[in-house]
Amino acid sequence: MTKVAVVGAGSWGTAVACVLADNAHDTIIYARREEQAAEINEQSTNRSYLGDARLPSTLRATASLAEAVEGADAIVLAVPTSAMRATLRQVKPLVDHPMRWIHVSKGIEPDTLLRVSEIIEEELDASIIHSIVALSGPSHAEEVVQHQPTTVSAASDQLEAAEWVQDLFMNETFRVYTNDDIIGVELGGSLKNVIALGAGITDGLGHGDNAKAALITRGLAEITRLGVKMGAKPLTFSGLTGLGDLIVTCTSVHSRNWRAGNALGRGESLEEVERTMGMVIEGVRTTKAAHQLALQHDVSMPITEALYSVLFEEVTPKEAVEALMNRMKKQEVADLFDQ
Repeated sequence: MTKVAVVGAGSWGTAVACVLADNAHDTIIYARREEQAAEINEQSTNRSYLGDARLPSTLRATASLAEAVEGADAIVLAVPTSAMRATLRQVKPLVDHPMRWIHVSKGIEPDTLLRVSEIIEEELDASIIHSIVALSGPSHAEEVVQHQPTTVSAASDQLEAAEWVQDLFMNETFRVYTNDDIIGVELGGSLKNVIALGAGITDGLGHGDNAKAALITRGLAEITRLGVKMGAKPLTFSGLTGLGDLIVTCTSVHSRNWRAGNALGRGESLEEVERTMGMVIEGVRTTKAAHQLALQHDVSMPITEALYSVLFEEVTPKEAVEALMNRMKKQEVADLFDQ
């Protein structure tokens, strides 16, 4: 039996822990709060994040990080990107051998502009890294815990590592593909949150399906342009972790990034939105990082720039949409990879 420690008991961390427990792995989830761990153990629920959804009775929880990682064959990192470094620094002294590290976070660190796998490599000694795999794709936690069909990708530059994670997670309702383009998978999973904020804003402003379809399509062009410039494979962005994740995040009320954008479009301030949500909105930090990456790599990302102006430069959503619509004329296909 494989022992897996899931670090992070939010909605997605709990959902992937459920998949592992359903697959009969020895699964233990680390929760920062004692009362949350007790609820998972005693009631098989995590109501703060997943309402009344029933969790597998075999899933264990602990508020002790040392207990969680002791004897583990793999560690799943399920914390927001903003908490990744602090979490790795807590875990590092507890590990004394090469470990399989799996992350399910979707974000880019502002200023350093590092992807999550790069943060892991920077924070951990090579002696405790067997492999790093990103598990990503169109996957709302609320549906995963209800055993709704879900398909994701396990990405690593080591095929064996990706295949190991594929075998670890795959079952009749959770299908896993492998992908050797970890750059593209991580960028697609991160940057789609930026576009999802925009989709929420257009809905909040009362725009229709035409506007959302255009935003998703042109948003994918931006993501692809930047990704290819950074070394990703173009086809990755047509797959699950590109187009697939973009569709689900831009069109579902389960998406916290869509909900945040929707509130912004209806006139709420960013501070009000963050206070009301009570959960990390990855798209906000990632918009800042994407803005910085676009400048660094000299890539045209007009939707990202419009969102940056709304979030950080006090431009109203209505003004940002008008600026996008009144940009200079372009030829669509030639513009796709126009740097």
